[in-house]
Amino acid sequence: MNGTQPIVIYPPAEDGGRRVRVNERFVGLAYGLLDVVDFLRLVGLDDVDDAWVRQSETVEWRGGGPEAWTH
Repeated sequence: MNGTQPIVIYPPAEDGGRRVRVNERFVGLAYGLLDVVDFLRLVGLDDVDDAWVRQSETVEWRGGGPEAWTH
């Protein structure tokens, strides 16, 4: 896996969704870790899984970590 792309997961919105950005591109609105994994795979990060998303220093969690999905 490349792993050098900065990934930002934004704080939960009112409906619990969190925007996901890879570099300067917003790739989707996630409602759980599996959504984040799917979005990252769609942009070419094939080797990611939910454990990687939880632990990677490449992922910046804003407004709560990987367990925060409600506003």
